[in-house]
Amino acid sequence: MGQQMLLLLLLLLFLSLCRGQSSNPERPTCRSCDLHLSCDCSRGGFTHVPMVTGRALTLDLSFNNITMVTEDDLTGHVRLTALSLHGNRVSVIHPAAFDSLWSLEELDLSHNQLTSLNPAWFDQLGALLQLNLLHNPYRCVGSSPEFHGLVRLRRLAFGGPALEEIKMAALSGVTELETLTVHANNLSRYESGALADVWPLGRVTLSLHGPFLTDVALASAVLADVSDPETPLELEDLHLRGNGSVQPLRAAASRRVRSLTFRNISISDEAIVGVLEVLDGVPVTILSMEGVTLTGEGRWETASWVDTSSMDQLVVRNVVVLDVFKFVSFLQLKFLLQFPRMVSVINSRIFVIPCATTGLLWNLQYLDLTDNLLTDLTLVETLCDGNGTMKDLRVLNISGNALKCLSTLSRLVEKLHKLTHLDISRTRYSSMPRACSWPSTLRYLNISGAKLTSTTPCLPTTLEVLDLSNNDLQGFTVALPVLRELHLSGNKFLRLPPGGSFPNLRTLTVQSNTLNMFHRSDLQSYRRLQNLQAGQNKFVCTCDFVAFFQSSIQGDEVVRLTDGAESYVCDSPFYLQGEPVGRVNLSIAMCHRVLFVSLSCGVALFLGILVCILLWRLHALWYLRMMWAWLRAKHSSRRRRRLRDGAGSEALLAFDAFVSYSEKDAGWVETFLVPELEEPRESDGDSENRRAPRPLSLCLHKRDFLPGHWIMDNIMSAIERSRRTVFILSQNFVQSDWCRYELDFSHFWLFDEDARGEPAILVLLEPLSKDNVPKRFCKLRKLMSSTTYLEWPQEEESRAEFWRSLRNALKGDGEEDE
Repeated sequence: MGQQMLLLLLLLLFLSLCRGQSSNPERPTCRSCDLHLSCDCSRGGFTHVPMVTGRALTLDLSFNNITMVTEDDLTGHVRLTALSLHGNRVSVIHPAAFDSLWSLEELDLSHNQLTSLNPAWFDQLGALLQLNLLHNPYRCVGSSPEFHGLVRLRRLAFGGPALEEIKMAALSGVTELETLTVHANNLSRYESGALADVWPLGRVTLSLHGPFLTDVALASAVLADVSDPETPLELEDLHLRGNGSVQPLRAAASRRVRSLTFRNISISDEAIVGVLEVLDGVPVTILSMEGVTLTGEGRWETASWVDTSSMDQLVVRNVVVLDVFKFVSFLQLKFLLQFPRMVSVINSRIFVIPCATTGLLWNLQYLDLTDNLLTDLTLVETLCDGNGTMKDLRVLNISGNALKCLSTLSRLVEKLHKLTHLDISRTRYSSMPRACSWPSTLRYLNISGAKLTSTTPCLPTTLEVLDLSNNDLQGFTVALPVLRELHLSGNKFLRLPPGGSFPNLRTLTVQSNTLNMFHRSDLQSYRRLQNLQAGQNKFVCTCDFVAFFQSSIQGDEVVRLTDGAESYVCDSPFYLQGEPVGRVNLSIAMCHRVLFVSLSCGVALFLGILVCILLWRLHALWYLRMMWAWLRAKHSSRRRRRLRDGAGSEALLAFDAFVSYSEKDAGWVETFLVPELEEPRESDGDSENRRAPRPLSLCLHKRDFLPGHWIMDNIMSAIERSRRTVFILSQNFVQSDWCRYELDFSHFWLFDEDARGEPAILVLLEPLSKDNVPKRFCKLRKLMSSTTYLEWPQEEESRAEFWRSLRNALKGDGEEDE
């Protein structure tokens, strides 16, 4: 029985392991997390939720191929605040998949394959602030209170092409909602009041293409629920052809909506008239049309009586007129410009607006005509030839138009005495007149993206902000005493403009110019400069610039570099090209060249002196001279030997001994040595039994050296032609360089493999131990250690024995005194 129970337990364990493995396939790992614990795992080709660090704060899994989210995929991510699964193929989410995400504030599940919404997903997401469920194939919202637990939700987006029904419980439990986006272009069923639970909202965006065309009642019911005077209403993706297609707007008008925006719509001139009629008398303060495709012939007659006195802001952006050659004009809609204080007509191919003398634009404070077809001539008409009619105008933006004459513009705006902001960027201004007249209130001027090559005092001195970016300027010296911001990026500046012209400047941008470097001294002329952006230039990374830059990014300078250290990159020297300036480490040799050269020269001089002292103490120069002399003499000796060998003659030993002695010891040599060895006398005593010794032939330098020959050759020749070498040693000998030459030559000759030299004979005229011989006489010290030497006796009776021993040493083998 016990064995059966054990087998059963093992079987159950095996089955549980198998089930765990089948439901949790091996998960990949994503390591794309930055220092801020933000993990970007988008476009990684993942098919399952990858594993990331449990400390991650944001996780982006968008644009992968994930099909399901299991119970364990996100376990442990209690610190996660943002999760994006946008653009995957998720069709299955486990009911407890998000239970551990207690801190989650943003969740994006848009563009997936979710066919239904499960309220269990959001049960534990009490901290969620933003939820995006757009473009999933679910058909119904509100069949159960899907968002009931999201009590802190602020932004909600749901719907898509498949959404057909919105039921009463759609927003049940959501009490703090601020922004609602609903894409319901194919909506066919709507329970009245489903979207009316939370009001007023900060903004509502609706896409109701189908209902506006086919079901006016349904569209009206939706608009009635979401419209409120305090809630801006945005309608997208509409196709308004006739008067009937605009009738759902009456529901919004009845709720006294004040802000109405149409975006990405196709509309006819008839439908525009219908919209204006619906809004007649409605206190709409903001009317905006963006991304408009306009059809028809421009017939607006019936709209001229519409009351638009409450309109404060009119925005028309990105208008395309189909069949433009059949289109009459917009002039009959000029009544729309009578009351608004803010008018924007952007990228709508407008070339002129009628002059305001007829009562139009009199209240205007903000006029934006960006990216149209205005010219200098039509601008004269639009601004009423500079007569100051737009007396309240404060902001004028005419950027992106074909304007060429700056003097014309200054004349047109001179009498606009409240004008503070003027934007004339991306125009065709290529030059400035010497002088211009501007309103004294002008504070902001943008002339970026023009074609200016120079500046003149035409610029108004009242400017606080001036943008001259993306021109062809190489310098800027106009004095602007109250200027606070100067933008000069995208020009051709080689150096920073002089700071003395801008005593109040606080922000300077000179990115993407041709700056090579700037230093602390360049910035000290700017009295109040706080922020500098000078990246994306071709910097020469000198020591001063690198040191200044690195101190700036560390906060040690008054001026802060606010565009990020990574935008400052070395262009030269070549070995630093592409290296961020903040990471450059220059050597001492480059940064302190004078000091380095001085120290190097000092060290080299010291070492040179030290080497010279060592060479002097070691007599190295003497050794070199001796070696050179010996090599020359050796070469001469070999040459003589070759000549002798070529002649077939043998080496001639002309002397019994070569005598090496100091000149100061010449008296002893001539008085005692020469007479005794070359002119021997018979000894006293038994003359019959004793005969005179054989005379010896001695080689003496004073007598036997050949005149006119190099002394080294004479020494070498004498040693070669002598059977033995006798050294007369004394203190005078060790102090004589020539004696040392003869000693060394004799030693070399002794060990020369081609020579047949015999050991040298040492004669000490006075007591001289090896220790008393200078160390530089290494050959002599060696000979004194290895060779028996004779000492000249001071007693007369001992000299006969001395001469006998010397003669025996000089005679050949087999010769002895009898």
